[in-house]
Amino acid sequence: MNAFSGVIVPMITPFNEDFSLDIEGIRWLVSFLSEKGVHGLFVNSTTGEFVHLKRDEMINLVKATLDLASGPDVLPGITSNYTEEAISLGREMKDLGADGVIVAPPYFFKLKEDRLHYHFSRIANEVDLPIIIYNIPSLTGNDIPVSVYVKLAQEFSNVVGAKISKDSVSYIRALISRVKAVRKDFSVLTGMDDHLLNVLALGGDGGIMALANVAPQLHLSVYNSWNSGKLDDAVKSFRRLANLARIYDLASSFPTAIKTALSILGSPIKEVYRPPLTMEPAEVRAKIRDVLEEVNISLE
Repeated sequence: MNAFSGVIVPMITPFNEDFSLDIEGIRWLVSFLSEKGVHGLFVNSTTGEFVHLKRDEMINLVKATLDLASGPDVLPGITSNYTEEAISLGREMKDLGADGVIVAPPYFFKLKEDRLHYHFSRIANEVDLPIIIYNIPSLTGNDIPVSVYVKLAQEFSNVVGAKISKDSVSYIRALISRVKAVRKDFSVLTGMDDHLLNVLALGGDGGIMALANVAPQLHLSVYNSWNSGKLDDAVKSFRRLANLARIYDLASSFPTAIKTALSILGSPIKEVYRPPLTMEPAEVRAKIRDVLEEVNISLE
């Protein structure tokens, strides 16, 4: 059995109008996702504007999520440009009772393969939790080579999976083939909604996808139908999911796409972002509403 599989949600971070954490919004979201039956909750995520959060806010978000999550694994993000800070955050998450952690490469500085390996090795040595290593080169500027994943999987039993937010079927195919040759239990998870079915078909394990904040039932339908051998149903749900993913092209960022959709659907999540992110204009909001109606998405 792989450590983590299925549908894991990179949770948005609800804010109040004064930019403080909206704890009631967090409670609603955790309850909503838990009731839908998702397999995991990724707190302090990219979609959750983790780069705009202070350390104590990250900790409070994790505490609130752990208090309310009923069923899903809770997997906080511990990404930091400073290796020692990532380690410190990881240890804190261990003390809070997290089920694992997710960590992306440092950003800003361009790192060679040996430095990426060093960064993740230090974290794996010092954080006694299952670790998912998150490759999102479009935002970090550091693309993790497949060879680094393979080496870490061989060296550290607590490096248990990969989240891949890279629009490349060939990269995912190579990662699945090479890493599972040395660790069959290693989880390969897409970070892109419109790669879910092909990742499963290639032998991957699911995904950590932002639109699961909005329509987890679609992601779960793809995943459960595939695992049950109901391929026609999996394809039908996946086509709806791929159409829904058009809202990313309309919005200015992942967080604004997700929060706008949740607001349109009538959730209590406010369209509040920490600057420089701002609310989408009316014309974008109208286009997102059109996509939601076309795909027939609701919170029910």
